[in-house]
Amino acid sequence: MNNREISQPIFDRALNVLAQGVSSNFRYWGPKETPIIAKGKGGHVWDADGNKFVDYRLGWGPINIGHGDDRVNNAVSEAIQNGTTFAATTELEVEVAEKIVNMVPSMEMLRFTNTGTEATMHALRVARGYTGKEKFIKFEGQYHGAHDYVLFSTASSPISGMGPRKTPIPAQNGIGIPDKIREYVIMLPFNDFDAVEKVVKETHGEIAAMMIEPCLGNIAGLEPIAGYLAHLRKLCDEYEMVMIFDEVKTGFRLSNGGARETYNVIPDISTYAKSLGNGYPVAAFGGKKDVMSVIGSGKVTHAGTFGANSCSMAAAKAVLDILDETPVLENLTKRGARLKAGLDKVLTEADIPHQMSGHPTMQGFLLTEMPIQDVRGLVHHDAEMYGSIIEHMYKNGVWAEDDAREPWFLCEAHTDEIIDETLNKFEDAVKVVRG
Repeated sequence: MNNREISQPIFDRALNVLAQGVSSNFRYWGPKETPIIAKGKGGHVWDADGNKFVDYRLGWGPINIGHGDDRVNNAVSEAIQNGTTFAATTELEVEVAEKIVNMVPSMEMLRFTNTGTEATMHALRVARGYTGKEKFIKFEGQYHGAHDYVLFSTASSPISGMGPRKTPIPAQNGIGIPDKIREYVIMLPFNDFDAVEKVVKETHGEIAAMMIEPCLGNIAGLEPIAGYLAHLRKLCDEYEMVMIFDEVKTGFRLSNGGARETYNVIPDISTYAKSLGNGYPVAAFGGKKDVMSVIGSGKVTHAGTFGANSCSMAAAKAVLDILDETPVLENLTKRGARLKAGLDKVLTEADIPHQMSGHPTMQGFLLTEMPIQDVRGLVHHDAEMYGSIIEHMYKNGVWAEDDAREPWFLCEAHTDEIIDETLNKFEDAVKVVRG
């Protein structure tokens, strides 16, 4: 699949008019390697040269039903015949909000926006407005979007820049962020009970919120160890901090109620995007009514011209109807568990030390002899071997991210036959790489 007769000229044009030829830094592979996608349908995508791939990237998570799903597309097509953006509330917007309130445990009130970045940005502002405090706790390796306050110690940050584990340093991602922003960020390692308790007891008077990815969406889907989220909930209650779940990746993917339901811990605010629209740009943030009620004129500002536009609302309503009326995520969890067990079996039989990770619908594996529970543990992962395995699969029509930090995502269109195909090609790839 090295043919780029059509893709390369398109990307050459892109380099003339788009910075690095892309609209997101993470899409750039290089001047002669960056892919050009022509279409997606179900569990597959095709590049501009006609190469077909089983897709486990799924736009980095939004596609929980399947690419180009007719049910979602038809709902959007019908809705936009009546217009898209009105600078006013619509009944469709109310219906979608009611569905989310009914589907998500203890969700009481929310607001719509367009991207995950906006959702986490506004959630943090609400927490500050509610508490009157300014600092927040962020956990290493977690990605909460691309606004200045959260671009510290993400999965992309060099571990060497994070400082000692007992006294972490916010490692800034890229330039262009005012230096004093870091003063508002308290970095902590994930899955460390003692570290978070110590910091909270010492500085809780300054801390507005904890922002938490319930499982690490950019570290192979690593999950919280037993009791960890409940421990964070207890600390937030005891020291009057707002608990924010960043469910941009986990919402409407792990289960209908998201991480709240899966891990049985209720935050004060959750943020949603990605799987809420099956690929259409829609996001939301919401939670307890008393917290969300600080939003309003003269209080906390939230605004957006395109928030709750008809296109996004129609897509979200269609997705929520599908999830509510059919056991999509239950079935997907079962198929994902089968894929996970199959990958585990192949690696075990090849005598490759490894650790399976993540929820079945958002899973991964790390090639390691040492247990990994947080981003710092990635120093024990064999990234070179992992990349070689994924490269071989890509050349044979199965596309997962070549960096183990990004999970394998599944959608309803990933049938048992597709999983069988994946496992066969994975076994071939492991044999080739293992030599």
